[in-house]
Amino acid sequence: MKIPDSSRRQFLITSSCGLSRAWVALHWPAIWRAHQHAHETAVSDKPVALRFFSTEQAVEVEAIAAQIIPTDDSPGAREAHVVYFIDQALASFDRARQKDYTRGLAQLEIRIERMFSSAGRFSQLHSEQQIRLLTAIQHTRFFELLRLHTVMGFLANPEYGGNYNQVGWKLIGFEDNFYYEPPFGYYDAQYSKATHK
Repeated sequence: MKIPDSSRRQFLITSSCGLSRAWVALHWPAIWRAHQHAHETAVSDKPVALRFFSTEQAVEVEAIAAQIIPTDDSPGAREAHVVYFIDQALASFDRARQKDYTRGLAQLEIRIERMFSSAGRFSQLHSEQQIRLLTAIQHTRFFELLRLHTVMGFLANPEYGGNYNQVGWKLIGFEDNFYYEPPFGYYDAQYSKATHK
């Protein structure tokens, strides 16, 4: 199923606007420590190592994230390396969610066995089967948390492990420039015009 860029862009903007400032404030000290570790990893030549997931778990999480933000004409969660962001989060600032993932992945295996007895893992299902399964669990705590982490990983600063090559930022039109010069936006430009008449 192809998702138009405009629809995907709107979904990501809406989702990111819903991220709670209170959540960030509560986790800020741990986020900062994770940032320092992520920065060291980003500037290192060493390959990214998983800190929480096993290799098998990472494959499953990546497959689910790839259905949440699929690849079509634009890069999706897989190309953005969202799984590394989620792994980093669970090993640092969102450590309290580790049990949700462990339990959720175990329950996912049970659900797969019930719905598709011949398949062993989510990543081995074909796309239509994956969508059917995710539709069945879309209101669970596990899926809602994974969806939140996927969107965060797609749009976060690449130093946190996701948004590889800034694919998320490029999709929503975010400029990687933290030193802007005025006018800063439409409102500022209008103010400038009015004051210089």
